[in-house]
Amino acid sequence: MVRITFAAVLAFTLTAFAITPNNAGAKNVGSGDGSQFITGGCVANADCASGCCANASGVGVCSAEAAQFQNGKNGCGFVDPNAQATIAAAQAQVQKQGF
Repeated sequence: MVRITFAAVLAFTLTAFAITPNNAGAKNVGSGDGSQFITGGCVANADCASGCCANASGVGVCSAEAAQFQNGKNGCGFVDPNAQATIAAAQAQVQKQGF
């Protein structure tokens, strides 16, 4: 008999619904001018039009303040400790996309 625990189901569910930044906003990552849209990547609150860079498992995602704790996010105020690497990866994504 296979026994699935509540914790195992919860862990799978949280992984399946983990938030990742929308690559379409790669050009705005690290801009610091509030030009990033909700669901776009960010390295700090200043990137986001909403003023909220939420921590989504160690990755910054612009979020509405009302949704800063939804879908596994840990609230506004995220400051990426690897900002330079994140910005470089976003710039590489822009080159790949061509826009």
